[in-house]
Amino acid sequence: MIDLRSDTITRPTQEMLEVMMAAEVGDDVFGEDETVNEFQEKVAKLFGMEAGLFVPSGTMSNQLGVKVLTEPGDEILIDKKGHIFNYETGAASALSGVQIKTLNGSKGKLSTDVLEHSVRGGYDWEPRTRVVCLENSTNKGGGVCYTEEELSDIKEYADEHKLAVHLDGARIWNAMTATDINPAFFGEIADTISVCFSKGLGAPVGSMLLSSKEHIAKARRYRKMWGGGMRQVGLLAAAADYALEHNWGKLAEDHRRAREVAEVIYNSDKLAVDMNSLQTNILLFDTVHEAAADVLERLKEEGILMTQFGHKTIRATFHFQISEEEVEKVKEVLAEF
Repeated sequence: MIDLRSDTITRPTQEMLEVMMAAEVGDDVFGEDETVNEFQEKVAKLFGMEAGLFVPSGTMSNQLGVKVLTEPGDEILIDKKGHIFNYETGAASALSGVQIKTLNGSKGKLSTDVLEHSVRGGYDWEPRTRVVCLENSTNKGGGVCYTEEELSDIKEYADEHKLAVHLDGARIWNAMTATDINPAFFGEIADTISVCFSKGLGAPVGSMLLSSKEHIAKARRYRKMWGGGMRQVGLLAAAADYALEHNWGKLAEDHRRAREVAEVIYNSDKLAVDMNSLQTNILLFDTVHEAAADVLERLKEEGILMTQFGHKTIRATFHFQISEEEVEKVKEVLAEF
């Protein structure tokens, strides 16, 4: 099967497995796993942040970010397509006691125009708006990315209204590849950043929360409370470090392949795609006459797996373990439509 359902389905390479087996490990709950400690310091420095905390998943990293920036009864702002709102099982309300206010941005991105007049808390009967949550690149938005100017404007708005900024950077590596924004710039924009190693980079497990030393110390306690304290986790940190060093540079090829397939779809009268929205490895396209589920079934019969993202919307996500031959097969099958 040619599996384009997600960039999370990659398997560790032999080289990655060898690095994992050679990792020096200790008990990370005691802070004694040097592989983890060094990797946390490395990634935090990359983004210009004081500290990092290695966690099992992007959801945990996002939720820890929300937790350390809020108090129960607060409100966070997010685009209606944001991952924290759509794909984290209501965790913000269950774990942090906050409510989410969704805003109608564009392709998963917020702007100062959208944020205008959204802050509450001036009256006793209103929740206190505390955090602006951004996602870069966007998932449900089709992999689009923020520009430096857009992020700077949002940061200025947040500062003016005394709001913190949390950045969900599950695919920030793709965003940086597409925009050439320096990692340290994001450390200037956000109070907390979540980065993931198990998507386009190809590590088997792992994300990291980046923030101040104070916030990370607080997050470490909550990680333990939520069952995320791990022991000889240097095995996984070594895989993530290998992925960062060896696979980040491959993301541009994923973006190219997504665009090549999109061009085939663009020339079809039974499928539709917005080429202007295609910036990274996520390709969203629509079926014109059929339901997405029916088209997905036909693709499966041809040995191609994709994901339904709406009644007539399909997502294909490219990653480095899809070969050129497989991309050509996908193009041929879609051209027959």
